[in-house]
Amino acid sequence: MEIMSLKAGRREAVGNGPSRMLRREGKIPAILYGPKTAPVKLFIERLNLEPIFKAGAVRQQLLNLEVDGSDERHSVMIKEMQRHPVSRRLLHLDLYEVSMDRKVKVMVPVVITGKSKGVELGGMLQIVRRELEVLCIPNQIPDQITIDVTDLDVGGAVHVNDLQLEPGIEIPADVNFTILTILGGKQTVETESEAEGQEEAAT
Repeated sequence: MEIMSLKAGRREAVGNGPSRMLRREGKIPAILYGPKTAPVKLFIERLNLEPIFKAGAVRQQLLNLEVDGSDERHSVMIKEMQRHPVSRRLLHLDLYEVSMDRKVKVMVPVVITGKSKGVELGGMLQIVRRELEVLCIPNQIPDQITIDVTDLDVGGAVHVNDLQLEPGIEIPADVNFTILTILGGKQTVETESEAEGQEEAAT
């Protein structure tokens, strides 16, 4: 995974008034914190955030944070994003500092490839989980979890224990839950109904 850079400045004033003023200037109020990091109030230029949001999967993106006036670099992830309920305009960011040798939990999107045998026969692909929670060290966070469904027939399913993950990556699930399944399609239902009708006629 590519580690993107992000620059931020320190802010002293807090409250709704100063925050609104920052936003009018094209800046987003933010806070940096972590298990070994005392909270630091920051602001980030909105333009500096555009490459991160364009890259997608914002919550799983590892960032190299540089704070003005400091030579230190912080490895961070976006923990929370506060948006306006109507306009969806970004209002505030929570940045969480992570340790590069300590595992973190992050949601990773599921990507499906191939066309299954079951779908070819009239079945329907049902995706139960479009994201999975993954536990790994920050620089091993996968961009996506790919599942090939080509050999999956009607009634088949993929469970979390079926996944082949890279070494060091795990899914902290207590239950072997279903990620996707192939349901019987209309053709299957009609065939079963016709068979039942023929049995009833024969009796």
